[in-house]
Amino acid sequence: MADFPTVRWGIVATGMISEWFVTDVVKSDWPGKSANHVIQAIGSSSLEKCQKFAEKFVAPAKPSVQPTLYGSYQEIYDDPNVDCVYIGTPHSFHKQMCLDAIEAGKNVVCEKPFAMNVKQAEEVFAAAEKKGVFIMEALWTRFYPLMKTLQKVLHEEKRLGTIYRTFCDFGLEMDIPCLPDGSRYKDPALGAGSLLDIGIYSLTWGLTTLSDKVGEGAEDPEVSSTQTIAYEVDVASQVLLHYRSNGRQGICTSTTNCPPKDDFARIEGSKGHIIVYGKEPSHPDHFVFYPKGGKEERYDFDKPGRGFFWEADAVALDLQAGRQQNETMPWAETLRMMNIM
Repeated sequence: MADFPTVRWGIVATGMISEWFVTDVVKSDWPGKSANHVIQAIGSSSLEKCQKFAEKFVAPAKPSVQPTLYGSYQEIYDDPNVDCVYIGTPHSFHKQMCLDAIEAGKNVVCEKPFAMNVKQAEEVFAAAEKKGVFIMEALWTRFYPLMKTLQKVLHEEKRLGTIYRTFCDFGLEMDIPCLPDGSRYKDPALGAGSLLDIGIYSLTWGLTTLSDKVGEGAEDPEVSSTQTIAYEVDVASQVLLHYRSNGRQGICTSTTNCPPKDDFARIEGSKGHIIVYGKEPSHPDHFVFYPKGGKEERYDFDKPGRGFFWEADAVALDLQAGRQQNETMPWAETLRMMNIM
């Protein structure tokens, strides 16, 4: 562990996603660990929020370094002891917070969706390139060992033969009109709706199972889509991906009208089909290969915590190597997904 790279994190915002990230990375004993993580600083709209957050989610790990608490976000960016900023705010704040952190010379990991649209994302990446800092969209599911193994089974071992179609659905049952005003699930100004919040995961499963390439080398599928709008936000999105080069199709759906199903994704091929299981598409648990005329094969994976540390370890290795981008989630892949959405 002494030889592992260490990242001193500055946590921006104290909501649920920041809670999940911090709770995972402060653990010191997960299998396959390849980096050390220090919660160096926490920033929020008030010191009281930071204090409660640190007491509940950092203190139980008994860290050797106590985080510095700030009642503003800019103080995080200006802290010389922070190596990388983790941004866990609602979508509509991502662009400006990324730009502010970059201007201060900080490396950045920004939660999904990276921005509200592709133009915002392009502006942020241009600023990062000019400043020479690392930045990545935190699409944590792509870093799961399950995802890596599934891609190997599909694209290297070709166990499914010729891939025909992928279906993926992400459902959440939410009573949107009863949510308080200002809720990020209700307010269009905050990026509310199913597409940006959960549809991005359905698209992720479609893109990663239908092609073995990401970013600049990946084919851009043709896109057809429909949405159902209620309460000024999309409560259902259906996206059809069509790869003209090989005829593959992805049916990627999301809704806030219905609860999730544990068999959330199905990949069909000439030699059988694969079903991916889990609580939600963002939290895959295992997958099963059902070969034609053969015995099913189940692939199980250990998942200590929620699984954020695989993403965090990858960032640590990138920073150690002096890279500006991550190969699993390069800038071009974020732009491709933003273009589709």
